[in-house]
Amino acid sequence: MTRASAARRLATTAVYGGGGLGVLGGALYGVMRAQAAWARRVIGPADTRPPPPEDVYGAWLPGEPVSMLVLGDSAAVGYGMESAEDTPPGLLGAGLSTIAGRPVVVTSVARVGAQSSALDAQIDEGLRASPRVAVIIVGANDVTHTVRPSESVRMLDNAVRRLRTTGCEVVVGTCPDLGTIKPVPHPLRLVAREWSRRLAAAQTITVVEAGGRSVSLATLLGPSFEAAPGELFGPDRFHPSAAGYASMVAALLPSVAAAAGVWDDDEQPEMLPGDSGDTVLPVSFAAAEAVRLPGTEVTPVAVAGHDRGPRGRWAQIRHRVRRPGTVPGVAVDGAPAPVGSDDTSAPDPAAPLIG
Repeated sequence: MTRASAARRLATTAVYGGGGLGVLGGALYGVMRAQAAWARRVIGPADTRPPPPEDVYGAWLPGEPVSMLVLGDSAAVGYGMESAEDTPPGLLGAGLSTIAGRPVVVTSVARVGAQSSALDAQIDEGLRASPRVAVIIVGANDVTHTVRPSESVRMLDNAVRRLRTTGCEVVVGTCPDLGTIKPVPHPLRLVAREWSRRLAAAQTITVVEAGGRSVSLATLLGPSFEAAPGELFGPDRFHPSAAGYASMVAALLPSVAAAAGVWDDDEQPEMLPGDSGDTVLPVSFAAAEAVRLPGTEVTPVAVAGHDRGPRGRWAQIRHRVRRPGTVPGVAVDGAPAPVGSDDTSAPDPAAPLIG
């Protein structure tokens, strides 16, 4: 079974029903349940929050403020950070205000330890802010708590559709690759890698079908982490450092700006070697492709006036961050760059995150 067909099968099971374990099978699910609890004990509890990031970023700028809502797990919260400006909501708010040249009002309802099942309650709270764009980062805790993938995807589908019915644009950072987390033992680590990658692909299909945008975070736990874990992970070896969070924001921010209607696609940065630019594919194939390259955006698109083709929904792949160091508002050390700063560099987008 190809990765595209596996992801399509999992997403279809989630949306249209079925109590199976999706593409992973009962044996892998049993292994996960046997070792996941042990890994959580080794990592330790994550029950604290950084200072609240709710603020008006770029308050001195002219124009109508953009309302942004952040939902999800500890990767969305910025667990481990001691300053609100180092958290993903703070970095996204500062970066978006820089790109838009307007104030950005940030509301964060993300919670440490949250799973996809928490999204509905978070939306209840977050809709009070009347957001124009919402950012969801979720999935890692579903894997480590052995939530059935079809259930995870179904709850994400419901969340995206609910937000879209209000007119809010939605950007989802998909589940990261958990296969290189040092506290996770073998064979759990190998199972977690396969589980998280396929969940990420299925999340992409679901998000696009529901009218949102997905951004691949799946390979952010790759060779770069193994080469420099001390720089990209925090002390618990599980949650990111400030540089890790900044790398995640570097991948997400261009898509968030595009969703908010303030990204200029005519001013694309230099492409990475081998990057062929925007591509249109059936959504399952686009999802499988996005898993390979962090920062890849997948959005719904029409072809010759048709939303769907013989192999399902059409989707467009965009590599908006074509080389490191081109994201306005995010500095190398993870702090937001001031408006008007010439330093628009960002860390290498191959950095870790976890819920």
